[in-house]
Amino acid sequence: MAGATTAKSNPATRSSPSDADLARDIAAGDEEALKILMRRHNQTLYRTARSILRDEADAEDVVQEAYLLAYRAMPGFRGDAMLSTWLIRIVVNLALRRRQRQVRERALRVDMTDVPEAPEASDEEVREMTPNHAPTPESAASTAELRRLLEAHIDRLPELYREVFVLRGIEELDVEETAAVLGLPEATVRTRFFRARHVLREGLAKDIDFALNDAFSFAGERCDRIVAGVLGRLRRQSRRAAPDSRDLPGTRPTGEKS
Repeated sequence: MAGATTAKSNPATRSSPSDADLARDIAAGDEEALKILMRRHNQTLYRTARSILRDEADAEDVVQEAYLLAYRAMPGFRGDAMLSTWLIRIVVNLALRRRQRQVRERALRVDMTDVPEAPEASDEEVREMTPNHAPTPESAASTAELRRLLEAHIDRLPELYREVFVLRGIEELDVEETAAVLGLPEATVRTRFFRARHVLREGLAKDIDFALNDAFSFAGERCDRIVAGVLGRLRRQSRRAAPDSRDLPGTRPTGEKS
């Protein structure tokens, strides 16, 4: 596989390689193609993970894990679905598993402390999960404040609505793509998206579309951190593993859970 990457096939020599080209080159071991793929899809995958986990660090971890799984499975990617859809489905599956594990761990902690009644998450707890960074130099103070307000309201949406809203309203996936990613009927996607918008409009008392593109902004530093993290983990694994360790048995290229 060492000689698989050539100047002719290297995506860095092309202005805008397609996802199919990147998948082929990544399967051949092209690290530059992997970098391009990550920078192309980082924001969508991060927003998807965060919509489920409501935690920035957990979302970043899940995105990195998803890229590692996708990298190992790339030689078997058949292209039955769009590469972007496949990656989102991997992120959704990983994020849901992590959330389920966290719920079990919280329940265990409650049982061990013998708390008579487990209260629902308060507004203060929700606010603690919403970062409160100072406005960046690149954004006006008013826009930054509105963005934080919007993010807080999205975080307070019920889980069923929040996941659909982030994919449809922020990432602008169509109904069919959202339904495929979440494993829902298209009618359910439409209904949940409509209700999510209604809840947000009531909470904000203004048009929510103004700052959608800035919600959960994906700064260059976070993008660089994810790229560096994935590449670092891959290099550490390659030093420890045999040459054929990338072909893991049982990997499902479609990203679906069995």
